[in-house]
Amino acid sequence: MKINHGLFILGLASIAAFAPRLLADYPIASHRYLADPSSLVTKDAVYIYCSNDDESPVEGGYVIPNIVCVSSADMKNWTDHGSVFRASESTSWAKKTWAPAAIERDGKFFLYFGNGGADIGVAVGPGPIGPFTDPLGKCLINSQTPGVLPAKNMWLFDPAAYLDDDGQAYLYFGGNGDDNVRVVRLKRDMISLDGEVMKMNATNFFEAAWVFKRDGVYYFSYSTTPKARMRIDYQTSDNPTNGFVYRGAVAEQPPINNNNNHAAQFQFKGRWYHVYHNRSVAKQAGIPTGFRRNLAVEEFSFNGDGSIQKVQYTTNGVVPIGHVNPFVRVEGETFNAQYGVKTEPCREGGMNLTQLDNGDWVKVAGVDFGVKGARKFFARVASAEQGGSIELRLGSLEGKRLGACKVENTGGWQQWQGVFCEVSGATGAQDLYLKFTGGEKPLFNLDYWKFE
Repeated sequence: MKINHGLFILGLASIAAFAPRLLADYPIASHRYLADPSSLVTKDAVYIYCSNDDESPVEGGYVIPNIVCVSSADMKNWTDHGSVFRASESTSWAKKTWAPAAIERDGKFFLYFGNGGADIGVAVGPGPIGPFTDPLGKCLINSQTPGVLPAKNMWLFDPAAYLDDDGQAYLYFGGNGDDNVRVVRLKRDMISLDGEVMKMNATNFFEAAWVFKRDGVYYFSYSTTPKARMRIDYQTSDNPTNGFVYRGAVAEQPPINNNNNHAAQFQFKGRWYHVYHNRSVAKQAGIPTGFRRNLAVEEFSFNGDGSIQKVQYTTNGVVPIGHVNPFVRVEGETFNAQYGVKTEPCREGGMNLTQLDNGDWVKVAGVDFGVKGARKFFARVASAEQGGSIELRLGSLEGKRLGACKVENTGGWQQWQGVFCEVSGATGAQDLYLKFTGGEKPLFNLDYWKFE
């Protein structure tokens, strides 16, 4: 396990816990343990909000005191935005933030979360990564909310927000029983209920409620019970609150999971995706997998009758839908794959790569250098040790060497300076590797980079 030097905590954010070194681009955000994903799609990016397993005890127990967000503009490279809401610090009533879901309305972003399985809260912010605050000073829904009960062993968690074409918003939630699905209309402010909670039913319903709409049809997906193998099943209706008919499985139990399942489906730039969690990162790290989950994503399609073509799990099956522009600022915490890196809050805003040792690297997929190519490389770095070098290669770790940028001691792990180096040979769209080299001690931190 690496030692974090110069940890700098900002507000609600906290450093990612230990994660292993991975060599592939699956799972996504492989440097962190994240779970229970939900999606929010904007014009330029998709944001995935997650339960944070980084802080849960490895040997057992879900703590999950905060929500982590990652995003992508091309479905191959993912940016770690860190913790965007910590209930234990930003509310007076909640300690946990299980299975969050976000939605945008009237220029505001609303983040719903389960305080364990007891009640559901909401936070509001000006942008998709906040800052989020508690507008109510109390929960939005609990067991006393009209319409929630009667229910047998109801779990009040896993909220899923949906804004319909006619402007009506809904919140779906519940768990642990076919008759324990609940839905309620939200008022325009998105932080108050419009009427009583309504009851729904789903075959083998366990948890992970999610709703989306396609061609006038509402799709309600969810995780089935352990007896039903914890698949992600779905049902459809022409009404958002009733009349749902069971249609089958969206996806079977994910590989390297064999435990709780949670997923969301979304459309981004004309393609449909299924984001979920499994436990491949913990398995590769050789630690207990029960409470250390990680993110993954697949593309899927529909049949002519509107039914879902069952998701087929792959290790690298998602097609990139864009390229990275290297001539603008690219965050160090944006990458497709990694070896040995971690992230932490940056004093200058956002996150930065930290605990970089000799031989660590990140891969940025599909970097488009254009016809003219690049002549210089710039990076914003900090080091309290001996520094090192950022070696730039194309295609693979041993691929064409563009150049190497030397990093020296800057006087502190959050004392940032810019460094330059000349490069040559970078043209067209290629995968870029940033390989960090140097001595035995931790080398430096990386905030962002760009080419000229």
